[in-house]
Amino acid sequence: MIKNNDYHEQQNIKNSIVLREIMYSLPSFTYEFFRGIEQTTSSKTRIAYAYDLRLFFEFILEYHQDFKEKKMNEIKLEEITNIIPDDIEMYLEYLSYYKKEDEKGHIVEHKNTERGKSRKLASLRSFFTYFYRKRKINSNPALLVDLPKIHNKNITRLEVDEVAKLLDEVESGDRLTESQKKYHNITKDRDLALITLLLGTGIRVSECVGLNISDIDFNVDGIRIVRKGGNEVIIYFGDEVESALMTYLDSRKHVIPVTGHEDALFLSLQNKRLSVRAVQNLVKKYSKLVTNLKNISPHKLRSTYGTNLYRETGDIYLVADVLGHKDVNTTKKHYAQIEDERRRKAAKVIKLRKD
Repeated sequence: MIKNNDYHEQQNIKNSIVLREIMYSLPSFTYEFFRGIEQTTSSKTRIAYAYDLRLFFEFILEYHQDFKEKKMNEIKLEEITNIIPDDIEMYLEYLSYYKKEDEKGHIVEHKNTERGKSRKLASLRSFFTYFYRKRKINSNPALLVDLPKIHNKNITRLEVDEVAKLLDEVESGDRLTESQKKYHNITKDRDLALITLLLGTGIRVSECVGLNISDIDFNVDGIRIVRKGGNEVIIYFGDEVESALMTYLDSRKHVIPVTGHEDALFLSLQNKRLSVRAVQNLVKKYSKLVTNLKNISPHKLRSTYGTNLYRETGDIYLVADVLGHKDVNTTKKHYAQIEDERRRKAAKVIKLRKD
C-alpha cells in the first residue's frame, strides 16, 4: 500500500475546530445531533449543517413569537415542537433575500436560489428526523414542507477542441499578461501536469491537492486518492497524464519543499502544498484564454472528463464509479442530455425498409 501523509487528517482536524466554534453558538441539544451523524457524514458536511442550523435558529429567534425573548443557547429541545411547517416555509421565503452582519460588523446582502434553499431544507430535515426517530420530539415539520423545484441546467464543459486549446495555452503561455509570463517559466510544467491530470482522470480539486508523490505508481499508471467519505481508491491515467507528470516531477528535483510538505505532489511558489483556492485561480486564469462564455472551474474539468468518458464508453455505471458517485442516479441526472443524444442517434440506425 502506498503511504499517504497527514493532509486529509489535517483537513479533518481544521474542520473539527471550525465545527466546534460554530456549535458553541447553537442550542446545546444540537451537540447530540452532530455526535449522532458523525459516523455517516464528512466533517465538511457537518460544518454545512452547522451553518444552516445557526441561520435557521437566528431566523426563529427574530420572527417566531414563542422565541422572541430568548437567546439561542436558551432554546430547549422540547420547545422546537412549537415550530410548524408554516414557519419553515416562511424561512425558505426569507432565504430568497436577507441581510446579515459579518464578522467585521459590515452588513452583507445574501440571496439563495432554489438549489440553495433546497440544500438548507435538507439540513433541517436531517436535524428534525434525527430527534423524531429518537422519539425526543413528537413531530417532524420539515418533512411536511416540499423541496423547492430545481430546474436542471445544462452542464458547462469544454468541447474537444477547447480542451486541446487549453492545454496548448498552458504549455505556451503566449497569451498571458507580461506579469503572468514572468512566473509561467517556473510553473509551466506544474500547471500542465495539474490540468492534464484533472482533465485525464476527473478527480475532485480536493483530491488533487491532497496527492503526494508517493501516491503515484507509474508501474500501473495509477494514483491513490482519498474520496470525500475518506475511502481510498486507485484511479488510472493514460499516456498524456503520465508524460505530463513525469516531466513535472523531473523539473522539481532541485526544489527544496518547506518542512512538512516534502511529499506533496503539487507545490506553490512558496514550495508549500498547493491550496484548493490556488488551483481554482489557476484553472480560471488559463480557461479565460480559451473561452469567455463559459465559467470554467476545476469541477467543470471534472464534468468534461465525465462527458468524454461517457461518450466513449456509453457505460453510465463505469462513469459513476470512476467519478466516485455513490448513487448512479446522480450520474444519470448530470449526463441525461448525452443519453438523449445517444437515443436520438440510435433511433436513426433502425431501418424499417431497405433503400
